[in-house]
Amino acid sequence: MSEVYDVEIKVISQKGTCGSGHKVGDKWLVINHTPGGICLSAYRIMEAYMEVLKYGGTYPWQQDPDVTMAICPDPGNPVVFELRRVKKKLPTPRQQKAPSKLK
Repeated sequence: MSEVYDVEIKVISQKGTCGSGHKVGDKWLVINHTPGGICLSAYRIMEAYMEVLKYGGTYPWQQDPDVTMAICPDPGNPVVFELRRVKKKLPTPRQQKAPSKLK
């Protein structure tokens, strides 16, 4: 199995008034779940792009194979996000613990 990566999301451009309050420089790290505080509409747009980066894929039109861009679906107040593939951090002891079995 090939390496699996995390994805860092960063706001690189914002025009108008973002309904979720996102500003240039905001960052999130996507490990296994939707990160708190991010606009869900924008996140839904980014999901497919992130899956490609997460599993080692690339976008041939991008100069950096570890990066792509996505834009939120609000055309009146566009927010542009940079999606960057990053190496996984070592798991914390809590993450290593096996989940409880359901009864």
